[in-house]
Amino acid sequence: MKKIRELTVDETFELFLLIKNADVRVAKNGKKFIAFTFQDTSGTIDGKYWDASEEEISRYTAGHVVLLNGKREVYQGNPQVKIIHMRLARPEEPNEPTLYMERAPLKREDMVEEINQTIFEITNAHWQRIVRYLLTQYQKEFFDFPAAKRNHHAFANGLAYHTVSMLRLGKAICKEYNELNAALLYSGIILHDLGKVKELSGAMTTEYTIAGNLIGHLVLVDEEITKACIALKIDENDEDVIVLRHMVLAHHGLLEYGSPVRPRIMEAEVLHQIDNIDASIQMMLGSIRQTEPGEYTDRIFGLDNRSFYVPKNI
Repeated sequence: MKKIRELTVDETFELFLLIKNADVRVAKNGKKFIAFTFQDTSGTIDGKYWDASEEEISRYTAGHVVLLNGKREVYQGNPQVKIIHMRLARPEEPNEPTLYMERAPLKREDMVEEINQTIFEITNAHWQRIVRYLLTQYQKEFFDFPAAKRNHHAFANGLAYHTVSMLRLGKAICKEYNELNAALLYSGIILHDLGKVKELSGAMTTEYTIAGNLIGHLVLVDEEITKACIALKIDENDEDVIVLRHMVLAHHGLLEYGSPVRPRIMEAEVLHQIDNIDASIQMMLGSIRQTEPGEYTDRIFGLDNRSFYVPKNI
């Protein structure tokens, strides 16, 4: 049986899918509709349920599995589902939500081991103690959560997978450029997105928390570093602590992208570039894997809404 992202344009289908998100909105005619994001292990696709009744709004909520009869379409260059009929999965049917969750391609235990081994390479005592303290405190969330609600690494274990990928890139760059402080770069990579354990609600039906919407993960992780310093009796005014905080606060690169400061040390700029490379490649791969050679991908919102051509004979 095909997965949701394997369907061709205009193909009709009947599949069990997880409701990842169900946002209630109001149309121009004043009637409510539900903007769904459906999910299986191949990825996600959006669809709108028009003229939804209050009973349907309460029935079809995030985290439920449904049997969806629909048609795969394209709207403004992006895939979507035309909903023909939908009902909740019955008890005797495959109704366990975890069956439909997309996951990282690496095993959790392998990612735990790889990150733990890298911590031994953090030779600065303050950085190593802070990293160990925070990873221990948020161990479960860090290795379970996605890295985003949508866009890059938006799947279970995506946060840890994004971190591991960045560490591998960082190690290759440090091997090429001996001038880089590898311990600082690795510390920044491990901590840069750790605030997402507070910014996001989890892997199942990922939403932004109040703190995520109003504060954001850059500031949230900076606060966690400060709390760790207090717990570990480390002077937060020490220069090595300040540069570590700068690493996480500057990693979005530009003020308009959410960084309160731009990178002002070499390792912070490299962290930003690695983060951007890994996120961009993950977004492109997610679309390219669903595209036949000789065709263009769907438009990718996180890459300026561009589509990418997949060459035929390369």
